Amino acid sequence: MNGSLAEKIMRRTAHVAVIGLGYVGLPLAVASARAGFHAIGVEVNPERVEAINAAHSYIEDVGDDTLRPLVEDGLLRATTDYDALRDADVVFICVPTPYTSQRTPDLKYVIQAAEGIAPRLHPQHLVVLQSTTYPGTTVEVVKPILERGSGLSAESDFYLAFSPERIDPGNRRWSAYNTPKVVGGLTAEATAVAAAFLRQMGAPVHEVSSPDAAELTKLLENTFRAVNIALVNEIALLAERMGIDFWEVIEAAKTKPFGFMPFYPGAGVGGHCIPIDPYYLLWKAREYDFYTHFIELAAETNEAMPYHVVELVRRGLGRAGKALKGAHILVLGVAFKADIGDARNSPALRVLELLVRDGAEVRYHDPYVPRYTIGGDVFVREPITLESAPLDEATLRWADAAVIVTGHRVVDYGHIVEHAAMVVDSCNATAACGKQDKIIRLGAPFPS
Repeated sequence: MNGSLAEKIMRRTAHVAVIGLGYVGLPLAVASARAGFHAIGVEVNPERVEAINAAHSYIEDVGDDTLRPLVEDGLLRATTDYDALRDADVVFICVPTPYTSQRTPDLKYVIQAAEGIAPRLHPQHLVVLQSTTYPGTTVEVVKPILERGSGLSAESDFYLAFSPERIDPGNRRWSAYNTPKVVGGLTAEATAVAAAFLRQMGAPVHEVSSPDAAELTKLLENTFRAVNIALVNEIALLAERMGIDFWEVIEAAKTKPFGFMPFYPGAGVGGHCIPIDPYYLLWKAREYDFYTHFIELAAETNEAMPYHVVELVRRGLGRAGKALKGAHILVLGVAFKADIGDARNSPALRVLELLVRDGAEVRYHDPYVPRYTIGGDVFVREPITLESAPLDEATLRWADAAVIVTGHRVVDYGHIVEHAAMVVDSCNATAACGKQDKIIRLGAPFPS
């Protein structure tokens, strides 16, 4: 490693900048500051900047009590001004990488970040892309922008690497401090410098040979999950037809101490990774005349699950002599996973849109998501913003069916089963509840 930057890292005198203070960037900035580095977040949203500088966190994984001493001691601050990068030694790019409505990669935020860095880049800078993307992005997209805008060479003047984010929102066991990191630099020296910095936060670091290898590592991790979720979703649908409770089957399979890893069916997949990352991989694969049939089939299976949940609602209403059109439907849980407030790409979005499209009147309840917007797409043309309804007896009496999409542990599902006319449970949240004749569970026999 080059002595100058390496020494700053080891002495923890290097200054760190994080572009994007969302679910990935803010924990990284906090972890850097807690390790003793001066960290600054560059964020386009001025409300987030104001919140951070006032020591108020807007994500569950970072509490105000963690943020406050870092802000007060001057170790962490936020700004909207890219000129703050001029004083940084290490820059992380942690911006969203969504896809378009046609399921192709949308790298506009990565490009904007690279363009913001380029005129402020100086020799010895370390730039690390963390945003999940397809193999080749660091070298083919970020590198040319940085070199063109700075006049510097990534091979000789500054360090460029990719290190995939591994943040799991709401996970109390694994965090930025103990989750192993993977990193691959453009050069061996860039890999060593980036790995040296990442080790300062306490987690093990695994070095790979290139940014491409690190990028594919991230896509493999999340595609693995997407494919296995699709597998259990498909078998859950088969179990329904066979009259077998698939949740019982999973519990039985879990008793095998080797060769089996439990995944669970549900209304679909959500979040910032699993619904998107496989499409990044299959899009890139086509450049090599390679067609990822297995991955596309998994995506097709997972994206069909909201339709199946709505069909279960339709069947349940039909059993009671009611139509879906005009029915009152209460959706429970719109976050993409339990016990967090992150609703990005939640399967609840499509469930709600399909219900509205088919004429139902909808409400939702989620203790972590006070407002939720649906529509503005081909399913529901005009956006509709809903507010979380109180989960009281009046709301439950209003509903012809309560549909559990995300099973938050703070919700009393026994109370729901007691007072709701019918419950459609896509995540087995009601397993311990009585009155099973009122419950239609995804992956279980349809009640007679």
